[in-house]
Amino acid sequence: MQVSGYSEGGETSFAGIWESRGFDGNDLDEMAKLVEAFMTKYSVPGASVAVAKDGRLVYARAFGQADQSSGRRVGVKSLFRIASVAKPITSVAVMKLAEQGKLTLSDAVFGSKGLLGTTYGKTPYGTNIEKITVQQLLEHTSGGWMNDNNDPMFAQPNLNHAQLISWVLDNRPLDNTPGSNYAYSNFGYSVLGRTIEKVSGQSYEDYVKTNVLAPAGISNMHVAGNTLADRRPDEVVYYGQNGEDPYGMQVRRMDSHGGWVASAIDLVRFAVRVDGFPTKPDLLSSSSITTMTTASSANSGYAKGWGVNTAPNWWHIGNLPGNTSVLVRTSGGFCWAALINTWRRDSNIEEDLDTLMWDIHNSVSVWPTYDLF
Repeated sequence: MQVSGYSEGGETSFAGIWESRGFDGNDLDEMAKLVEAFMTKYSVPGASVAVAKDGRLVYARAFGQADQSSGRRVGVKSLFRIASVAKPITSVAVMKLAEQGKLTLSDAVFGSKGLLGTTYGKTPYGTNIEKITVQQLLEHTSGGWMNDNNDPMFAQPNLNHAQLISWVLDNRPLDNTPGSNYAYSNFGYSVLGRTIEKVSGQSYEDYVKTNVLAPAGISNMHVAGNTLADRRPDEVVYYGQNGEDPYGMQVRRMDSHGGWVASAIDLVRFAVRVDGFPTKPDLLSSSSITTMTTASSANSGYAKGWGVNTAPNWWHIGNLPGNTSVLVRTSGGFCWAALINTWRRDSNIEEDLDTLMWDIHNSVSVWPTYDLF
């Protein structure tokens, strides 16, 4: 509201101008209808959506059930597994370490000259292992260990991080020369988690919380547990489809490539602090953000922990049995996140969740000017 005073006939008068700063009611209805239609199509129990414009949180809404057995509803602060949306978080942590002078992207990872030395596996290492760099792990160009039916992160469930990395180095040779081919690798990001631990002297989770999340104002993101009993009090229940078990995986071992739980609001809170826009102070320098979001020579659509295009938009999508997630930064100044507590294999659910958020963006006639952060 704006108020101005003026004198008329010897008396002081005031004029007020009221301006709506919120959504148009029809827009809100359309946004809800879009989400509900998506949930119906894919039998989604619960969803959480958050949108920021120009660094301001302007929309956050929860839909459906966090727990079907109790009827508990999803809240805007409910925690969901975010799966591979963890990769941008790990990438920012690596870039932060580079800024702190504790590593460079060109550093070798394994071998006598590598950041991890010969801690893992038997030496001498296999062909090209000692050529793998931090940058290649970030860009999924390490030369092997891709996310297929033989993904190492879903093998040997009884092994811890150190044992799994040693097993892979001893038993899974590279497919290509490092740097030559793009092959999406969860295992590569697990190795990055251990690299963060080695050079920082902290656990992966502690380093990220202290150096990435806390400076962004985030206090309620955590590495997930594996079982239903491990679920945090404010975390949703996950529902598999077609017989899949959301609680039959080593999710905690996935920490740096897919193990975090977060709310949609906090994911957006993270995104606006690395979006390269001047609206909120970024956690990284502009040059670090440019490096992080520059595509590799092997794949023009993927940079270092982020999908990218020429718009330029940045994003990541994630899924595991029981959850699907998307995080997007657009060239138009928006950042948004959407989280659901199911996933359907052999469907387009990830792409449709991404499309849903663009449809929501396109359905709004006027965006609010307030900030809900």
